Amino acid sequence: MDKLIYLLPVLGCAVMMGLMMLMMRGNHAGNDTARTQSDPSTQEEIAMLRAEIATLRTQQTRPIEPVDRDTRP
Repeated sequence: MDKLIYLLPVLGCAVMMGLMMLMMRGNHAGNDTARTQSDPSTQEEIAMLRAEIATLRTQQTRPIEPVDRDTRP
């Protein structure tokens, strides 16, 4: 019985942590999709970022010219 008293706070902490994680996940589930679909400025920003990613990928596939780092005279 004495060991149960020491184990009770550990079990209580684990249970409370699990409940907090579930509550936090439940609050964010529906808000993100509704906000991004209704906000046109967010959609424009996403399109701009996707275009920038495409540009960076094309630049990355080009061969890189060797750089002469020897600047001694």
